[in-house]
Amino acid sequence: MGKKNKTRKFQENLTFKNLIQHQFCGNTAEKFYLQGQWNKNYFLNQNPIWLELGCGKGEYTLYNSSKNPEINCIGIDVKGARIWKGAKTALKQDLTNAAFLRGQIQWLDRYFRQDEIDKIWIVFPDPHPKYRKAKNRLTNPIYLDIYARVLKPNNRIYLKTDSEFLFGYTLGILENYPSKIHQVVLDVHSSQQSPQDAKQVITFYEKGFIEKGKSIKFICFELLK
Repeated sequence: MGKKNKTRKFQENLTFKNLIQHQFCGNTAEKFYLQGQWNKNYFLNQNPIWLELGCGKGEYTLYNSSKNPEINCIGIDVKGARIWKGAKTALKQDLTNAAFLRGQIQWLDRYFRQDEIDKIWIVFPDPHPKYRKAKNRLTNPIYLDIYARVLKPNNRIYLKTDSEFLFGYTLGILENYPSKIHQVVLDVHSSQQSPQDAKQVITFYEKGFIEKGKSIKFICFELLK
């Protein structure tokens, strides 16, 4: 993507009423103005909130919000040029229950209050296979602790990945973390046991993985509280 194109998207992002840009830096104690107030001050309702972490172009945020008008959906990503696509599409489709937040996932418990979230989708995150990058894996216990703080009881987390490594790593982590695994699928697009939400949406990156012959794996689990 050219520099001019990125600059155009960054400028256009500033005009999107459904895109909040708030990136914490360092150890700032600054309070995010929507923490604990998403339903009251943004969506103006008391509907459940679902998140898509590292949402990229926001395929799951768009799908979930269009199929579930009674659900508030938020896509989160740090990349402004990626999140631009989802935010613009949501505006075109008049999806008033869809929002996008440009920010850091490690600050999730500053963006949201305890027990504010019902479900989390983690779709094709970077597996970070090198040991020194373990802390960056989105199913690392460091991140699970953050999710547990913002999730309600009886929550659900959905992971889709093409990575054999991340799939096995996550199952291993969950064995020793207060959690309950509800479903494991080894190949989403060939298994009759796959939930429709997992197979219905094929993301930009997922399409490439399928073309390369990779199987798409799925885990649905709950963090116990």
